[in-house]
Amino acid sequence: MQGYKLSFFTQQDRSVQGHSLAPWLLEQARNLGVRGATLFAANEGFGHDRRLHSVHFFELSDQPLEVTLAVTPDEAEALFALLRAHQVDIFYTLTPIEFGMTSERPAP
Repeated sequence: MQGYKLSFFTQQDRSVQGHSLAPWLLEQARNLGVRGATLFAANEGFGHDRRLHSVHFFELSDQPLEVTLAVTPDEAEALFALLRAHQVDIFYTLTPIEFGMTSERPAP
């Protein structure tokens, strides 16, 4: 299939509708029928504010998080529409990819 690698970058303390943003994104993607998503936790990172975000021993609220999905163009548009509807402002990258299961790929 042709589609996109869609990655959202946030931190642990961001929320939407009273839920942590990264797990909320996973749940919304699942509800939209996206085939899979992965949540990555990082030790350090910085964003558009140029401020360093990092994991602290007693406080994880500033921990950088990444949610990555392989999506079709329709799934990507549905996710962006959902984010607009909920007024979620989040940094993302969108890269064209080919994706599928190895059992679906014909032998060379």
